[in-house]
Amino acid sequence: MAQGLKDAYKDYFKIGVAVNNRNVADPDQIKVVLREFNSITAENAMKPQPTEPKKGEFNWEDADKIADFCRANGIKMRGHTLMWHSQIGSWMYQDEKGNLLSKEEFYANMKHHIQAIVNRYKDVVYCWDVVNEAVADSPVYPGRPELRNSPMYQIAGEEFIYKAFEYAHEADPDALLFYNDYNDAEPAKSQRIYNLVKRMKDAGVPIDGIGMQAHYNVYGPTMKEVDDAIKLYSTVVDHIHLTELDIRINEDMGGGLRFNQGQATVSDWERTLQQDQYVQLFKVLRKHKDVIDCVTFWNVSDKDSWLGVRNYPLLFDENYKPKQAYNAVKNFDPKMDNAVI
Repeated sequence: MAQGLKDAYKDYFKIGVAVNNRNVADPDQIKVVLREFNSITAENAMKPQPTEPKKGEFNWEDADKIADFCRANGIKMRGHTLMWHSQIGSWMYQDEKGNLLSKEEFYANMKHHIQAIVNRYKDVVYCWDVVNEAVADSPVYPGRPELRNSPMYQIAGEEFIYKAFEYAHEADPDALLFYNDYNDAEPAKSQRIYNLVKRMKDAGVPIDGIGMQAHYNVYGPTMKEVDDAIKLYSTVVDHIHLTELDIRINEDMGGGLRFNQGQATVSDWERTLQQDQYVQLFKVLRKHKDVIDCVTFWNVSDKDSWLGVRNYPLLFDENYKPKQAYNAVKNFDPKMDNAVI
């Protein structure tokens, strides 16, 4: 089999990809997935709402298909995600009248959900994004909490995050457990992410790593910001994953669901900017291979990207063909990583 990204980076870290059910059912896409990647994330199929749309009523069909594909091909999975303020059934935290549940009821719902899904997939999932996007975006004003004011936070404060990790660890003591967020290299937000994880560590919470979503663009973040964030995070955890990598060709970044819908054509200079941003990013990541275990692209190709095909964010185009950025990322020269220009 032709060499893929996973082979080029075998001495550095795993190269992962987020997939949907179409990606693992179509022979042409399966070829790309198996050639290029050695870690798989279910893009949406393992999130709280799809797996348990109503209390106690589980729907495993889509998640099982992806897990079975991974089992059949000997690929381990990143589990994504156990607790998130989005794509979660409101039954988790409120009653039929829309009132917030008591902390005890919420915790019981959360524990039952987390342990059901972790137990079901513990044979194939090696790590979980336990809590997703709980830190507030910048700017944070004086007196405003550093955490997102979600219904879960309103019920239990920061403690709900701690409990989610405890429940996941109880279900699978061997899985690596991650806190995952976007705008992860912005200096102010990266400090807030660090602060949260440090408080968790100090409280004895079983957290192993930080997931940097890495929804970046061709202009930012700067590689100094990425480098600084990795250095900061590595003082509090031993494992850092880039969990949802894409680099779009405009000025949008982050995980926000309102974003630029892109443009009809992409010019050569934009391709060059994208290639350069990917190349510089991977140069930083290789430097930190002691703490970075896995770099996951968020979707196989532009065709499937949550950002839409016209943001051109990935290394494969809408026809699953590699772009010039792909070749530059794959065919790196380790000697040049330390070259002083």
